[in-house]
This record gives sequence, structure tokens and C-alpha cells, in this order.
Amino acid sequence: MTTSPFLTRRDLLTMIGKTAGASAMYSAMMSMGFAKASTFTSELELSDAPDGDSVLILGAGLAGMTAAYEMRKAGYDVTILEYNQRPGGRCYTIHSGDTVTDLSGETQHCEFAPGNYINPGPWRIPYHHYGVLHYCKKFGVKLEPFIQLNYNAYVHSSKAFGGKPQRVREVLTDVHGYTSELLAKATNQQALDDVLTKEDTEALLAQLDDWGHLTDDYKYQKSMKASEYRGYDDWPAAGLMPKPSPSEPLDFKELLHSGLWGMLLDYFNTSYQHTMFEPAGGMEEIARGFAGEVGDLIEYGRKVVRIEQSDNEVTVHYIDPERPDDVMTRKADWCVCTIPLSVLSQIPVEVSPAMREAIAAVPYASSVKTGLEFKRRFWEQDESIFGGVSYTDLPIKAISYPMYDYFSDGPAVLLGAYTIDDATSFTMSSMTARERVALAVSYGKQIHPQYEEEFISGVSWSWHLSPWSLGCYGLWTEELREAHYDTLCEIDNRLVLAGEHCSYIPAWLEGAILSGMDACKRLHEKATATARA
Repeated sequence: MTTSPFLTRRDLLTMIGKTAGASAMYSAMMSMGFAKASTFTSELELSDAPDGDSVLILGAGLAGMTAAYEMRKAGYDVTILEYNQRPGGRCYTIHSGDTVTDLSGETQHCEFAPGNYINPGPWRIPYHHYGVLHYCKKFGVKLEPFIQLNYNAYVHSSKAFGGKPQRVREVLTDVHGYTSELLAKATNQQALDDVLTKEDTEALLAQLDDWGHLTDDYKYQKSMKASEYRGYDDWPAAGLMPKPSPSEPLDFKELLHSGLWGMLLDYFNTSYQHTMFEPAGGMEEIARGFAGEVGDLIEYGRKVVRIEQSDNEVTVHYIDPERPDDVMTRKADWCVCTIPLSVLSQIPVEVSPAMREAIAAVPYASSVKTGLEFKRRFWEQDESIFGGVSYTDLPIKAISYPMYDYFSDGPAVLLGAYTIDDATSFTMSSMTARERVALAVSYGKQIHPQYEEEFISGVSWSWHLSPWSLGCYGLWTEELREAHYDTLCEIDNRLVLAGEHCSYIPAWLEGAILSGMDACKRLHEKATATARA
């Protein structure tokens, strides 16, 4: 019995298992609310509010400001109480000159060059998040393309190919080539005769030949044909310069076990497909756009300490964090509460037992981002990487290159580490920001050796150490949604919750916006029905 020089049965079963695992993971992501398009079609057109009705909104994130915008249009007397001294919540940008302090007490002074910044929270907008795009256009927030997939960026395994990072185009082309060769072999050995007619087989082989850049005998190997896609050793030039020469594909076995194949999946998730966007100047520009409409309704430096309600009104007790002994009180007919559940679960709230249980049931994901400033754009100047994201199996997980001011001189900032909802993220949260910055430089130099020579300064933010969110986003499971989601979103007497945690698009701005719209629409329906009763 002869065996393939490329793939053993064990290898094939391993590959199938990995594929099934990826599919199962994707299905799980769908059930938890990831990778979904928005249902937004237009702004709300609410009928007139009942005469004199007031609404108190807790939190000036995007959910709260969306609700405020829509309810003010309907004629409600609206007030927003916000913990921070700025709008936006987790829609946040750390700019040059900013000072940030986390729950550990560590204070960081952002020493980036003027104009440089990092987005520690949301950093990209999918093309199908129609609500965000609508309000950005309406409020004059300028958007620029965000490049998720750059074929010249890297995927990197510290355990394969001598730890050398590989260009995305090389790995993607080789994956296409090797899988096309294997499928062509199976087809030619009549392994698919039970599902393919003769005409089907001929059509499949012709397309595999094109898709995999195969030779005449259906092999994937070093060739000019493949190099048109994976790149050349000597690139086409002119005159008496070196003639074009083909590049050598990566070793199949090593590629199969490297983990690089799986890293490619993130580029093609529907949440990250072209075209994505980011605001010019940082994600906080979206918050400023909303605040341009409802900023006069916001009272900053307001920490909610208790929420009570009766059949006729809602009473909110709050303090100025600078004067914690001075408890203030505000009453309103209705309340939209957008406080993250991680914080709200620690506040006395007068709601039903089922609602209290739902508020306490949802854990929050951990996430850490680290921004690094360098003397020059070496990724552009030395490696021709203009925007995009590189992935690695190192603890930093990802490197994202700035997608603005291309070809400029002087310092520039890249996202040097991004961990989310895994053990590494919790480990990094236990470190100081200074330690996380040093770690990002230490690991990042395995991909970009220029790091140490070019590094200037860094800023790192852990969302579990964020005093206003105590985590990154609501971490739902199918079981949790079945048990608590509907209860969490229902109006409880005169109070309704909103935020990304009350959506099937958690962790995204769109989830917050849609939740804010849905909450105020249903609250308005109840308010008008109550007024008629």
C-alpha cells in the first residue's frame, strides 16, 4: 500500500477535526450574538410624549445617548447622569496628553506625540452596522476605511518555520494550493464518484486548477503561476534587473500543524469583512457626535448608588465621586438604565427578583489593549505594510497598524497587543500597565525586530480594571440567554435596561445603539398607554 507524501490518515482526521471545531465555534458565536448584521433601517418616529413626562437616563454611552436623542425628539424632559467626565463610555480614545487611572490606582500619562492616539475599546465598524453608520453621517462624524485584511501583513507561529512570521498572501495561497491538490487527487481516484457526475468532475478539476494554481498534473509546487498570488523571490522589474523568479511554498506538513491556517479565519468572519470603517481622530469622535446633539442633557461626575421606583416614579440616588458623603436625589417618571451589569449588580436596585437574578447572572469578558508609539513607521518603510492586522500565537495575539497618515514622518502608534476573553487576557490584567507595555515590546520584536530600537512609549488599558465598566462586554452563552435575556430586556415597572448587554450584538457599538432604540420605543409605548389609562 502506498501512502501520500503529503498527508497521513491521522493528519487528515486532525484537519477535519479542526475544521469541525471551527464550524462549531462559529455556530456558537452566532448563537451568542457575534457575526450578525444589524436590523437598523431608520431612526424612530415616536408619537408625542405625554405632557410633562420626564425620563432619567443612567449612562452617557451610545445606548444612553441614542435613547436620549430619540426621546427628546418625542418631547420628553430628558436628563442623563454620567459617571465619567466625558461621554461615550467604552467608546473611548486615549489621546496624546491624556491621563488615565484604573482601579489598581496606577496612573498613566499618555506621552504620545501630538495627534497620536489609541482606541482601548471599540476600534472598527463593520459595513453592516447600519445604525452606527447612519448616526455618524447624520452627526457629521468623518469615517475612514479600516483595513482588517492586508495580504502583506503577517500571521506568526512561534513554533513553526523557525519562528519567522509569514505573509498572509503566502499562507493563504499555499492553503488554497495544497487543499486543491488534495481534492484533485481524491477526484482523480474516483473517491467522489458517488456525488459527482462526469461533467461535475471535469468542472471541479478545472476550477481546482485555477483556484489552487496547480501544475498540469494537478500538483501544487513552486511555479510562476503560484507566485502571481503568493509573491516572487525576484519580483518583475525592468531592463537588465533580475528576471522574475518563483517563490518556494511553505512545507505542507509544517503549515498544517503550525496554526497559521486557523489564524486566517478571523479575516473572513462576517463581522470583519470589507468594508470596515473607523472615525478620523479616534472612536471617541462618535461619542462626541452624539454629545453634539444631547450634550446639554448630560450631567457628568454622577455615580449612581441606589435606584428605587414606585408605581408613579423612579428615584435615583447618586454622588459626585469627589464628594462621596454628599448623596443627591433625582426623580423622574421613567428611567432608562445603561449601566453595565458588572456595575449594576453591585448597586441596590428596586426591581423584581427575576430581574435582579438576570442582572447578576451575566459575567463580563476580560480584554486588554496596549498601544505602542515608535519613532518612525518602520512597518511601512521596511516591510511595506500599510494598515491591516497581523496575528500571532504569542500572548500579544494581534498587531494592528495605523490606517491614517500613511507615508508620514515622525512618531506613529500601533496596537501592540489585544487580548480578549481568554486566560492570557486575565493574566495581563493582573500586571501593571508598565509591565504590559514591556511585554508587548518583548514579544512584538519576534515579529518586527525593529521594536526595541524604535520604541518610544506605550499605554495599556485593562477593562476589568475600568472603574465604570468592570469588564469589556456582557459574556452571554446560549444557556444564559435562554434563562435571563428576555427578563433582562423587559420593562420592570418604570425602568428598562439598555446597552450592548441587552442585544444579540454584544461588544459592538451597534448592539448598544439598537438596544437604546428598542428600550426607548417600548418605554414610550408604555408611557403613552399609562397616560391614556
